[in-house]
Amino acid sequence: MDHLLDGYRRFRSEIWPAERARYEALARWGQAPGTMAISCSDSRVDPQTVFGAAPGEIFVLRNVGGLAPPYQPDGRYHGASAAIEFGVRVLEVSRLVVLGHAQCGGVRAMALGAPPQARDFVASWVEIAKPALSAAGGGAERLDEIEAAVVRLSLANLMTFPFVAEAVAAGRLALHGFRFDIHSGVLWRVEPDAVRQVE
Repeated sequence: MDHLLDGYRRFRSEIWPAERARYEALARWGQAPGTMAISCSDSRVDPQTVFGAAPGEIFVLRNVGGLAPPYQPDGRYHGASAAIEFGVRVLEVSRLVVLGHAQCGGVRAMALGAPPQARDFVASWVEIAKPALSAAGGGAERLDEIEAAVVRLSLANLMTFPFVAEAVAAGRLALHGFRFDIHSGVLWRVEPDAVRQVE
């Protein structure tokens, strides 16, 4: 805990003074991010860091695997869907980014099976992405291809939300997919039929 509190103290003494006006404006006027990012909970992949964003610029949903589930308004608990609804309908973001990454434990759990100690929730959650296995050509040894296929699947799942599809059709919302390589620091754009390095 001391490490976290030391980090807070550095934030308060070094970052806060320079960013004070930004935080005060965000507190006064509320958030109005132009982008929503759906990303993995992995501690090595922070969307704000990857995209060099300041506080207030990206509305972030993080979960195991960085998955967007399909639309399913059944009255159950749907934290990811609630965030998508809030970002698109309330904040009216103009960009929705799905950010996958290399060495993703969620994708690995989906492809090879969840760890024994993560069977209560993780195992069923990553089932959302099972169709990506066949889309990536099967073999679990090609996790990089599966990771890209999971991004594509999440983008397709987003389009099952009527309010997302309607905003995309009206030109108010654009969907984008990316995959971040932790080892190299390279960002790849995930397109329907290719993965291209961002220059």
